[in-house]
Amino acid sequence: MSTDTPEADAEAREQLIDLAEEFYDQFASGEVPRMTIPTRTKSNIEYDEDKNVWVYGDRKSTRSAKSVSGAQKLLKSIYAIDFLARQLKENRSSTLRELYYLSESWDLDEAQFNDQDESNQLVEDLEIVSGVTREDFHMRPEESGATLMGPLYLREQTRRGEREIHCQEDVGEGGYQIPNNPDTIEFLDCSDALIVHLKGQPARATRRITKRLHDELDLPVVVFTDGDPWSYRIYGSVAYGSIKSAHLSEYLATPEADFVGIQPEDIVEYDLPTDPLSDSDVNALESELEDPRFQTDYWREQIELQLDIGKKAEQQSLASRGLDFVTDTYLPERLGEMGVV
Repeated sequence: MSTDTPEADAEAREQLIDLAEEFYDQFASGEVPRMTIPTRTKSNIEYDEDKNVWVYGDRKSTRSAKSVSGAQKLLKSIYAIDFLARQLKENRSSTLRELYYLSESWDLDEAQFNDQDESNQLVEDLEIVSGVTREDFHMRPEESGATLMGPLYLREQTRRGEREIHCQEDVGEGGYQIPNNPDTIEFLDCSDALIVHLKGQPARATRRITKRLHDELDLPVVVFTDGDPWSYRIYGSVAYGSIKSAHLSEYLATPEADFVGIQPEDIVEYDLPTDPLSDSDVNALESELEDPRFQTDYWREQIELQLDIGKKAEQQSLASRGLDFVTDTYLPERLGEMGVV
């Protein structure tokens, strides 16, 4: 989506200014200013069969100046738009956390954010209504630390110009660090499998580069995680998209991604060392049974089995079968069943 060029910056800035002008036109015509966005809840997620991803449904939420809280949200939107437009004009960038703190310098107390969650959500709202991603706003999260390792040869843009990198021979043991905007990367060649270290819940940049590797290099994607509800959500965000970024599912999600472990049935079959499910684990599993992203026979069977046995297990628990069990037995068998190898 983003190309990080002067033309792209100008287009993103124009979209933001158009949005501000829409508020002004509403006010000038005697209408109460308002901003309408999709309701960002699990109940408003639906499957788009044409795009093969989960997207927001038809339910809408309106932020209107009719109420004090609505007027404050629109005021904060205007201040944020002004900041982002100036940032693009000056070819500068900032982090989401910096935006939160920057608001404390704004001349109206009512325009300042109460916490970073509020400023993060507003940036996401502006993405939805403007059709421009935060990467195109030159907004970036704090570094996620996610890395990529393998025989991938690529060209990336730096402040000193272009450079070409081999993501195995030209990097340290930690691998190639995924940049905030992977769309500035050009894939040149890839000869084999790659490993993407997600670093927990994957950041947008991680999901974007994973999707690009699949779509452009025709690489299969498998997600290897622990066997607990939080890890299933990690897989879900890679394959189906997340609720908070459902407006970008077509851009971020890889529906063809497969889940490779640890399955609840593995806990039983291999008699793995386990920990008991906590109350929060149980609640999360029960929530996933209602989550539209997990409405398949496979996931219902696995989640119900886990609730029945009351246990969870880490990837490392496979070491109880031997240090080479994962590479020599578990992964070859699972990937063979999936038709990946």
